[in-house]
Amino acid sequence: MPIYEYECRDCRRRNTILTLRISETPELVCERCGSHNLRRLMSRFAMPRSEEARLDSLADPANFGDVDENDPRSLARAMRRMGNELGDEFSGDEFDEAVEELESGGDLDDTDDV
Repeated sequence: MPIYEYECRDCRRRNTILTLRISETPELVCERCGSHNLRRLMSRFAMPRSEEARLDSLADPANFGDVDENDPRSLARAMRRMGNELGDEFSGDEFDEAVEELESGGDLDDTDDV
């Protein structure tokens, strides 16, 4: 199902139009002002990356230069980046719970000080 983006020349609003078939000619109407004066925009696209490229990205220390190991929220952001790069093999309920705990300012260390 193709998705096309248009910009209204009257109010400058970006409109997304979904079609069920490539051959279908959708009615171009601005969602905000009702104008038919729309121009088609170049849409973004996704480029799949190999597992090797994803791992190389994670191995680059420049990608983690902003991580403060003393700040749980900073660690959570780094973990989210790692999870996004690794995809399904690095996600799950336990991972999400750990990241959410860090984002709330908590600590992963659940051992009690003696």
